[in-house]
Amino acid sequence: MTTNDNSPAWPDKKPTALLVLADGTVLEGFGLGAEGSAVGEVCFNTAMTGYEEILTDPSYAGQLITFTFPHIGNVGANDEDIETVNMAATTGARGAILRASITDPSNYRATRHLDNWLSARGIIGLAGIDTRALTALIRQKGMPNAVIAHSKSGTFDLAALKKEAAAWPGLEGMDLVPMVTSAQRYDWDETDWHWGKGFGRQDKPEFHVVAVDYGIKRNILRLLAGEGCKVTVVTAKTSAEDILAMKPDGIFLSNGPGDPAATGEYAVPVIKKIIDSGVPTFGICLGHQMLGLAVGGKTMKMHQGHHGANHPVMDLTTGKVEITSMNHGFAVDKTTLPSNVEQTHYSLFDNSNCGIALKDKPVFSVQYHPEASPGPRDSHYLFTRFVDLMRAKKRA
Repeated sequence: MTTNDNSPAWPDKKPTALLVLADGTVLEGFGLGAEGSAVGEVCFNTAMTGYEEILTDPSYAGQLITFTFPHIGNVGANDEDIETVNMAATTGARGAILRASITDPSNYRATRHLDNWLSARGIIGLAGIDTRALTALIRQKGMPNAVIAHSKSGTFDLAALKKEAAAWPGLEGMDLVPMVTSAQRYDWDETDWHWGKGFGRQDKPEFHVVAVDYGIKRNILRLLAGEGCKVTVVTAKTSAEDILAMKPDGIFLSNGPGDPAATGEYAVPVIKKIIDSGVPTFGICLGHQMLGLAVGGKTMKMHQGHHGANHPVMDLTTGKVEITSMNHGFAVDKTTLPSNVEQTHYSLFDNSNCGIALKDKPVFSVQYHPEASPGPRDSHYLFTRFVDLMRAKKRA
């Protein structure tokens, strides 16, 4: 929405979007993107860039994202920054909550307005509320369940929306992986993006990696390919026998949404067999959490989660601090890890576990997103560390 000096900042006569919290609180704003309603968990993301990557990260399935940065949409949208491999609208965030209206795009890579892009993906947007106040509420009371609704007419069945928000059970106990995992096996050879060149192709792979897709991001696959890997992506419920029959040099456990304990009902037995095989294994986010479950640890729901691109993490293996991209509402309880597992990384914000490694197997994982997209590239070294494990295994 654009304005001139003589027009009000919000010329709409009445609200066209609502955020209805489970406790009955109603926040009024102005609608963006798709019309309709969606229920989910409200979280806040502190990143200042990369809203398109955030909204298409499958790990955000079942969530409504509050952006703390006020200028969302000013660089538009394009097809290169989409992170989900599965192009269905349900594979990312269900809603976007903004402070300011979306301006016309001003970036040479933009191909469309963010409002139109949200509509095309079926994402409901709301602008014009105090996102700082909503963020403070989440910090005080935790991530609430809510319904986001958009109607151009400004007509809502408020009683029905309150009832839906109150009745939604929340993410604990919820397995969301089936809605984001790939439908079938496929190969990946695209490498990461470089300015002026775009994406590359891996045509001389040194290793074969099987990636288990719990909601995998494109940039993870690109960085694996860029490290010299032929990548075969398999569905979330692929058996350990089928994975190992491909004779991979390494196995990757991807990020994804929902409660790791729920997905772990079928994933953990597979991961246990993968660990026993001795094949080098690397996990990220949900893959990290389920690896923790597979070795005997437990996971827990976090109060407000970690969502942003500015989270400091200590790498105990090097003594260095890295600034990381994070997106998770569950964490591994480090006090439950067995003696054959060491903590390799932890958050400098709240000391929560951010990485583990097995002492007797070439297996490790991290809670955060070393592939970034969006975020800093401090943690790209972890993909090299994974390749080094495969190389050492081959030589042995």
